Amino acid sequence: MDVSKTKSSFYRRLYVAYLIDSGLASSVPALSEVTGMPRRTAQDTITALAELDILCEFEQQDGARNHAGRYRIHSWGAIDKGWIEPNLRQIKAVLGYP
Repeated sequence: MDVSKTKSSFYRRLYVAYLIDSGLASSVPALSEVTGMPRRTAQDTITALAELDILCEFEQQDGARNHAGRYRIHSWGAIDKGWIEPNLRQIKAVLGYP
């Protein structure tokens, strides 16, 4: 399947936002484990969510050290998050994720 970089990048961002929002993977190590993507790609994807007006912030765990905590989606902007779950099979197929 030939997929443009624009589409795969968009789908990757949607999938990462979905994983964070659903609580399935709300840290960089958890995202790497669930998707198989390298840590740096996970970090870059989280940062790039802002380009879609998805507001994602890191919440430090009280009393924790070394940036322990989790990411949280505060706003989906213009994205209809309800579209993602029914289309997960297609999104994961495009990205080659399990």
